[in-house]
Amino acid sequence: MITDGAGRAISFALAPGQAHELPLASDLVDCLPDIPGWVVGDKGYASHAFRQFIWDQGARPAIPAKKKEAPVACPAWIHNNRNRVERLWARLKEWRAVATRYEKTAASFMGVLCLAAVFDWIKPSSKL
Repeated sequence: MITDGAGRAISFALAPGQAHELPLASDLVDCLPDIPGWVVGDKGYASHAFRQFIWDQGARPAIPAKKKEAPVACPAWIHNNRNRVERLWARLKEWRAVATRYEKTAASFMGVLCLAAVFDWIKPSSKL
């Protein structure tokens, strides 16, 4: 999932349960309407190839290195925004169908996920 600066969903990609999301991340970055200043992610997205892809797009990666990797420049003040995706998931999981994944097919789950994201977009927020 990729969000905007306000923590609203921009795009989703579903991966099989046994697969990692990193191969889908570059397609999600391509879905952005504009080139962002920063692309923030957690250690699960720590990959030299993905960081280079972000640089090639004209953005700066804010993805910390894994424990066994050499440290990379990742300013704490920008990396603290990574919780926006976690908070979005918490809001989407207020929908019972998203939280429990009652839909058995990927297409129907994606439909419920998109519907929940639309309602999250139009829900009034005091922060905007």
